[in-house]
Amino acid sequence: MNRLLDWLASFRLRLLFRGVFLLLSLAVLAMAVAVLQDEKQRSYDNYEAGFAKTTAQILARLRHPAGQLALLNPTAPGADASLMRPVMLPFAAIDFDDQNKARNAVEMAGCLVQYPNQASLCIAIGNSAWAGGFVYAAGTFASDTLAVHRIGEETFAGAHRLRITARLRNKTTQWIAPFEMPMGSITTSSDGVRGRFTGYIERGQDNYRGAQTVRDFRAWGWQDQACLDNHINASTNKAALVGDDTATACRHKTFFSVRLPIDALRDALFQQTKPQWPPADLDEFRIQVQVLPPGDGAAIFDNARDVGTPLFSLSDLATLLLPGEEVLITSKAKSSSMGRWLLKGKVDTNEVAAPWLVRLVRKLPVDDVSAKAETPLLLKDEIITPAGTFQVAVSGDARSVNRNLSVVATRLSWFVIAMLLAIASAWLLIEISLIRRIAKLTQRTRGLSQTVHADAGLEHYDMSDLRGKDELGILATGLNDLLRRVKEDLAREQIRTAQEKEQWHAVGHEIMSPLQSLLALHRDDDDPSQRYIQRMQQAVRVLYGSASPSEAFESSRLQIHTLDIVQFLHHVAANAGIDGVICTADHTPVLVRADEFPLEDVFSHLLSNAVRYREAGTPITFALTITETTAFISVNNTGPRIPNNFIDKIFEYGVSDQQAADTNGNLGQGLFVAKTYLAKMGGTIAVSNTDDGVCFKLSLQRAAG
Repeated sequence: MNRLLDWLASFRLRLLFRGVFLLLSLAVLAMAVAVLQDEKQRSYDNYEAGFAKTTAQILARLRHPAGQLALLNPTAPGADASLMRPVMLPFAAIDFDDQNKARNAVEMAGCLVQYPNQASLCIAIGNSAWAGGFVYAAGTFASDTLAVHRIGEETFAGAHRLRITARLRNKTTQWIAPFEMPMGSITTSSDGVRGRFTGYIERGQDNYRGAQTVRDFRAWGWQDQACLDNHINASTNKAALVGDDTATACRHKTFFSVRLPIDALRDALFQQTKPQWPPADLDEFRIQVQVLPPGDGAAIFDNARDVGTPLFSLSDLATLLLPGEEVLITSKAKSSSMGRWLLKGKVDTNEVAAPWLVRLVRKLPVDDVSAKAETPLLLKDEIITPAGTFQVAVSGDARSVNRNLSVVATRLSWFVIAMLLAIASAWLLIEISLIRRIAKLTQRTRGLSQTVHADAGLEHYDMSDLRGKDELGILATGLNDLLRRVKEDLAREQIRTAQEKEQWHAVGHEIMSPLQSLLALHRDDDDPSQRYIQRMQQAVRVLYGSASPSEAFESSRLQIHTLDIVQFLHHVAANAGIDGVICTADHTPVLVRADEFPLEDVFSHLLSNAVRYREAGTPITFALTITETTAFISVNNTGPRIPNNFIDKIFEYGVSDQQAADTNGNLGQGLFVAKTYLAKMGGTIAVSNTDDGVCFKLSLQRAAG
């Protein structure tokens, strides 16, 4: 019985492992359902507030002049119709003789169609038939300074002119209107150009001798003084406006306002029956406006040629509606051509909801307050315009939340399925690659633990609390015995390290004694040998009593004092024992903060590298540049460049590109020593490739005085 229990205990972790993955899968499903229920609750709570906000936004747009324009012109939603078809304005007429009033009228009404090159145009009629039966055209265009037609000239080709064509009720009327300035008018740099476009019936040829002006054709133009091109200055603008040919040409923006007399509309006023307004065939009216330059060139602006931006229309309101929401606009005026206008929220037919998710979302419970949103919503209001009153009814159904949420859930269900597949894949992968290996390792660990000597315990890696009869317990027992052996090996390694350290002490002591005696033989300060003996003593002091060379260099302490770097560089170049070392520093004495002996070691290592890699016969150059606080020394040599993947590693300890570096005397510590010493002196060292070799750049702090 005990053996059976022990055998079952060996499967305990595997059963726990598989149970955890099963619970994790169930947790993912539960989390998905909980999130879906929470989203449904939030959607029901927010729908009514969002519906009221959408309704307020729709009503605000319709109360704006641009919205009223759309209400008065519901049958002109398309781009083509909005570019050449007149629209009915929310006021009776446009004061075309006053620039500010005309501009404000078309801008506030929102009837300006925007075209490329700073052009715009509004073609409209008033909302009253008794305003005279006129069609208004107002807008802007960009051109050079307006060329003026002088009164009395029989041709118009030398001036800017308007050509307007009206096509309605099987009749075409075409006017040509050259730009003229009133006699005695004065143009200043602040006023720009102001004049009128005098209308004539176009003859088809540029000879208008004896032509009579159209009395009711009234048009004015106002050209701004400022250039549209920012680089043209004010003096150039002034010269261009007064007609100076030497002035640099620039483009100005011109606003024009035209009143077109339409005989068909005016004749309808004198019929016995009350004329219908707006005309029933208003959608068939086509007004073409062209701005012609002087000469025979192409039109500066042509609303039949240029592509403009469509006006705001009632169909644009559909973008504000959610699926299932509707807007019904009804005109109370019997004479209105609108009747009823119905807008519906667009339903994306490409979004498909899984049937089982639709049923799941429908059955998810929500609280009683949100359940009230199950009833359809309806909000009504009225829009009052000069042409009549329009009733707006916005309806919505909160039950559309279920479908929208089902669509989103269908799209996100793939992520849940992917998570479940990932969990299953992870379980299968761990089961095959890990659990089976742990089972085999368990069997082998039992045999291994029998060979371990149990004569000592672990102090810091004690795993005795993990012992047991399951897989982890058996593995922990084997590791506990194995780590005991590792500790024994570690103790032996510590003893060997201590012996090596004592050996370093002994070697340092034996070397320092003869060096001290040798220094006594070279006490003269002028003796060159004294410097090299002191450098040897410095090197021994650095390494003396350290466990490793890298630790020795990093823990060394330097004696920082003031040093003339110019004299030092010339001394190093002269006594380096290497041919071709040149120092180009010709400054006055430059004092830096450094330790002389370690700094000599730095240049010794740099020169060793330079000699090893330079091309035969080429020099090694020292160069010095200074700033107020820093002295920069450059060491250049001609030769092969450092590989890009190796340039960031050369200052690390033990890094060398020489094969069998330790056998050739290259331990990979020279540049490490240089970087370490310079850092202790408050300096830096860097390396870069040049066009013909390598450049090491050192920096040292300058000393005061």
